[in-house]
This record gives sequence, structure tokens and C-alpha cells, in this order.
Amino acid sequence: MHRYVARANIDHYIEILKDMSLTTQRRSTTIALLTAELDKLGEDGEHLEFAETKVSGSRQQVAQAAARRDSLALGTSEREDAERYLIHLENVHTVLDDFCHRLRHRIRSGPA
Repeated sequence: MHRYVARANIDHYIEILKDMSLTTQRRSTTIALLTAELDKLGEDGEHLEFAETKVSGSRQQVAQAAARRDSLALGTSEREDAERYLIHLENVHTVLDDFCHRLRHRIRSGPA
């Protein structure tokens, strides 16, 4: 049950982080909560697979946002908004990717 709750919380925090209207404070708090939930997953290969799935989905969203931005005319407000959203998604992706790297390292290193 604990694993299910942690995964549900991770999904919830990722969705919150996609909100462009987040204040800096709320974004920092949400990243801290996301990181804490990711850390609860432990050092199990099954959890790594879950995290890698999240990173893969995040990577796809970044690619889609980049394609959308690139389809818009330079100098328009729509392109500027798309650029901000892309940066926003890239930041979320970085948090997830960093966690995967840490988890892979912990799994390779074995129990502490």
C-alpha cells in the first residue's frame, strides 16, 4: 500500500509542477515533496523501472513542447509562452532524471 501511495503522490506532484502559475515558493515546496516521495521508493529495481517510465514520459512531453514552440513564429507572444512552458517541463524532467541517476547509483552500490 505504501508503494501505491508514494507513486500516486509522485504523479500528483508532477502534475502540479506542470502548472505555469506556480509561485516560486510553491514550486520549491512541491519539488521537495516530490523528491521525498521518490526517495521513499527505495533501492528496488521495480522502482527504478517506474521512475524510468516517468522520465521517458517526461522526455516525450519536453519533445512535444519543443516541437510546438518551434512551430510558432519567432517574436510572437505565443512562442514566448511556449518557450516558458518548455523550460518549465525541462525543469520537471531534470528533477525526475536526477532521481533516476541517484537510484541507479544506489542500486549498483548495494546496501549501505
